[in-house]
Amino acid sequence: MANVPKIGKAIYKGPSIVKEIVYGIALGIAVGGLWKMHHWNNQRQTKEFYDLLEKGEISVVAEDE
Repeated sequence: MANVPKIGKAIYKGPSIVKEIVYGIALGIAVGGLWKMHHWNNQRQTKEFYDLLEKGEISVVAEDE
């Protein structure tokens, strides 16, 4: 047993604070960007609706047949 290698133990160092902060910022920016795109799309659709309503091209009153 003269040349038996020692087996090292895996040591848990805990989370890296800097990595956690970077991941959080990146995730926040990505989700925030998607939310803003969703909001801008809703805003555009609402503006288009009111523009068409003002021009008289559409109506919110059902026509009688």
